Amino acid sequence: MVRLAVCISGSGRTLANLHQVIQAGDIDASIVLVIASRECPGAERARALGLETLILPGEIPKTRLQTLLRDHRVDLVVLAGYLRRVPIPEGFRGRIVNIHPALLPRFGGPGMYGHHVHEAVLRAGEHVSGCTVHLCDEEYDQGEILLQRTCPVLPGDDAQTLGSRVFSLECEAYPEALRMLVARLNSAE
Repeated sequence: MVRLAVCISGSGRTLANLHQVIQAGDIDASIVLVIASRECPGAERARALGLETLILPGEIPKTRLQTLLRDHRVDLVVLAGYLRRVPIPEGFRGRIVNIHPALLPRFGGPGMYGHHVHEAVLRAGEHVSGCTVHLCDEEYDQGEILLQRTCPVLPGDDAQTLGSRVFSLECEAYPEALRMLVARLNSAE
């Protein structure tokens, strides 16, 4: 079973979705650690789910993150609405994954999260939006794209209505991408 650390900064909706999918047996993994960048509803949600939860404000130093991941025997780091840059510790290149609420490479980078992304998509007059699951590197939203899912941008959409439609895609896309990564890790053993 692949051991996951999940990093959050907000509501924890993505964490809750992943926990539910794992509990249903749809991903051969377990969440062994939740790291929150601040005290937030997601941290409360994680504790309510019985998950070990650490609050680590600011950017986590690479050595501190490496120690945490080693001590918890983490195989894969899952960013779930985490709003901090993550240094890539030794042995974790290709093992840190993120979901972004837009179609990369457009609408990515610093400041492109949550409603800001959806507002940018609407301002650009796009007819299609969606989500992207990608591996992380040292730059925001630049790593290898694993999969994308799309949805239409509808007349009359605002950031909230578009965001809701994109989040529905995320709830399907992230588990699918994690199943791919888990299979990749299991076949490498």
